[in-house]
Amino acid sequence: MRPDDRENNALRPVTFQREYTRYAEGSVLVAYGETKVLCTASVEDHVPAFLRDTGSGWITAEYAMLPRATHTRTSRDSLHRGRTKEISRIIGRSMRNVADLSFLGPRQITIDCDVLQADGGTRTAAITGAYVAMHDAIQSLLGSGAITQSPLLGQCAAVSVGIIDGEARLDLCYEEDAIAEVDMNVVCRDDGHLIEVQATAEGEAFPREKLTELLDLACGGCERLFALQREALRLA
Repeated sequence: MRPDDRENNALRPVTFQREYTRYAEGSVLVAYGETKVLCTASVEDHVPAFLRDTGSGWITAEYAMLPRATHTRTSRDSLHRGRTKEISRIIGRSMRNVADLSFLGPRQITIDCDVLQADGGTRTAAITGAYVAMHDAIQSLLGSGAITQSPLLGQCAAVSVGIIDGEARLDLCYEEDAIAEVDMNVVCRDDGHLIEVQATAEGEAFPREKLTELLDLACGGCERLFALQREALRLA
């Protein structure tokens, strides 16, 4: 029995509240159950030095967890530790994987993902929300005439899966994540291709057939997340 009585292949309730902040070109509060992440996408008229005079744009991301996003307060000094930088890079890579940067022109989209409340799956919620925020920022550029063609090539979403008591489960909450025998995060494109797969056996090694089972479970979850993104963006 799961802590919230879900079936093993069920997502937690997922919601997107777009235009959550006033000033960012794209913003959304995404919730995976009790995990809540604010994603804002900011358009800047410059690119990193290695892209100057190329005409190409850039998409990057920064991830952070607010001090009291968890049961106990975390010092702000720890916001730049290794895990935070790793997740920031994953979010940026995921967004660039579904965009043709040449259509952005010499400008950068920076996506800030701030975890307001953590209950497992913060990086996966951040990736799924980052796509929605990025979509709205690009629509802002199209609406202003700054670009004439959308650089988006498809959708991007992410979900966690794991093995607990020998069973494969989708979208782990913290209580499940803490005791999982195998913990895995999967980032998918809506064409079925995989962007990132991170799998770890917390104790005993797991057989190869379990990897296939977990991937199938994660890809099915991402299909539902794509549908929820389209619904939130009124693209359904």
